[in-house]
Amino acid sequence: MKSYQIEKYGGPEGLKLVDRPVPVPGDREVVVRIHATSLNYRDLLVLRGKYDPVPGRVPLSDGAGEVTAVGSAVTKFKVGDRVAGCFFQGWSSGRFEAAMHRTSLGGPIDGVLAEYVKFSESGLVHLPSGYSYEGGATLPCAALTAWQSLIVRGQLAPGETVLLLGTGGVSIFGLQIAKAAGARTIITSSSDEKLERAQKLGADSVINYRTVPEWGKKAANLSSTEGVDHVVEVGGAGSFLQSIRACRCGGKIGLIGILTGQEATSEIFPIVSKSATVFGIYVGNREMFEGMNRALEQVQIRPVIDKVFPFNETVAAFTYLASGSHFGKIVIQID
Repeated sequence: MKSYQIEKYGGPEGLKLVDRPVPVPGDREVVVRIHATSLNYRDLLVLRGKYDPVPGRVPLSDGAGEVTAVGSAVTKFKVGDRVAGCFFQGWSSGRFEAAMHRTSLGGPIDGVLAEYVKFSESGLVHLPSGYSYEGGATLPCAALTAWQSLIVRGQLAPGETVLLLGTGGVSIFGLQIAKAAGARTIITSSSDEKLERAQKLGADSVINYRTVPEWGKKAANLSSTEGVDHVVEVGGAGSFLQSIRACRCGGKIGLIGILTGQEATSEIFPIVSKSATVFGIYVGNREMFEGMNRALEQVQIRPVIDKVFPFNETVAAFTYLASGSHFGKIVIQID
């Protein structure tokens, strides 16, 4: 089979297409023919060597495909099932534990940028009914991250206000989930064109953060109360203070990304004075994934895919991700 692996860390140019044996499942393992994968910012950081660099690592965490072989003790899946892999192969349910870091695809263990991938039986879910492989490949990280932040941890209620930062995969899924839950939504971008597209998806209010540097205050003013109820904070160090300013007293901030950096110098007293809740979100477990998929089927949310690249243009797909030009998700088709 064909597979990409990281020959040299530093960027997408370090990827190499190689031949590897088709994997054989153990007793409780499942082999999947991968039809599509999707990119996350974390995958770019892996290529740049920001995670523990492992020579020959197969990158990418998010993929969907068809089951081609199952181990003798597998009971949840059969040949022909349409599935997606879980970001954490070792986090099925319950609270997150430190050991689970070692089970994330495309980082500590080989990922899904290959024609065939072997998964733990507990590290797979069935695709939502009616989803294409391309749509299913967008779910494991971006969709589940937004779901955990807003629904599982955030306990989002109808009528509450959600602030979403940017128009990448997590934020666009957050917009769709929030609207389906009956929430009011505010979204930011530096592109008026992207903001217009977000409005067509249902965003109630938009803010261009280039022209409105104090966008936190603006978001608070746009909310129906003294500030927003929820912030899906994907920016990190460069946006966190504005997110706090946008948040109402008793509001919630799901801290997810580091798009604007990791080292923060920020006022922390507003968190205290607002009695705000700040919690870290690291994707989610299989149980959350299954619950989200049931909801996606019910409310008929479909992923927003910006562009689909063929397998042999993987480097170009990463270059496009690094440019920040995308709206929603970038997919690589492996067929």
